[in-house]
Amino acid sequence: MYSINQRAPFRQPTIVAFARGDVNGDGVPDNVYLTGQKPNGTGSPFTTEITLVIQDGRTQAFYSVPLASNAGYEPSLFLGDFTGDQVDDILISINSGGSGGFYFYYIYSFLNNEADEIFNYETFNDQYLYDVMYQNNYKVLVTNQTLNTSFIIDISNRGEDYLSEIYLPNGELKAPVQGFVSGLNTAYPIDFNGDGVFELFAFQRIAGRYNADGLGLVQTPLTWNGKEFVIYNDFQYVAVLGTANE
Repeated sequence: MYSINQRAPFRQPTIVAFARGDVNGDGVPDNVYLTGQKPNGTGSPFTTEITLVIQDGRTQAFYSVPLASNAGYEPSLFLGDFTGDQVDDILISINSGGSGGFYFYYIYSFLNNEADEIFNYETFNDQYLYDVMYQNNYKVLVTNQTLNTSFIIDISNRGEDYLSEIYLPNGELKAPVQGFVSGLNTAYPIDFNGDGVFELFAFQRIAGRYNADGLGLVQTPLTWNGKEFVIYNDFQYVAVLGTANE
């Protein structure tokens, strides 16, 4: 966590996202921007040097906040109260453009013109450790080591071609097979209980033998507890991806 409380001079890059709302708590709407640089003359949507810039609506002063992961596609902003202080916080999302479908997510509080990072996708990725192990009889065991919870995915409908590579005809594994849970893929602001305070609903792909072998999604609702984001109501979910017979 860090704070930036200064008038920050900056050159005039491209504005790639804009939102307006009271983010510093003085009751006056502020202008919130994501700025960045795009390759000259290429027409590429890839953006580098993505930076959060806030203009105080009352004083017109500008504040600039650098991002650790500051290059990607489709940078976007969402303003909403995640902490319960009745002041908008700033949710930033950036599509990494990688084959894994990863996004970079940050949430900042800007109360009193001080930028405090309250959510970081890398911190989230490091927080929960998973095992994904194929089992006999066409089952996959997904274990959250951090929470000591497990889920079973039935893959018996995956089709003969797929299953015959992994299982003997009697349903026994030919050899140990391990999958994985990806880092944070997408996250959505959702007010689960309708109290005007947003939670963050995080999704991570469960993959089998390779990245494109999607088995399901780990769904983690997160809520602010005053110090950090924790699992809402202590429940985590797994959704199974529908797959046609092969």
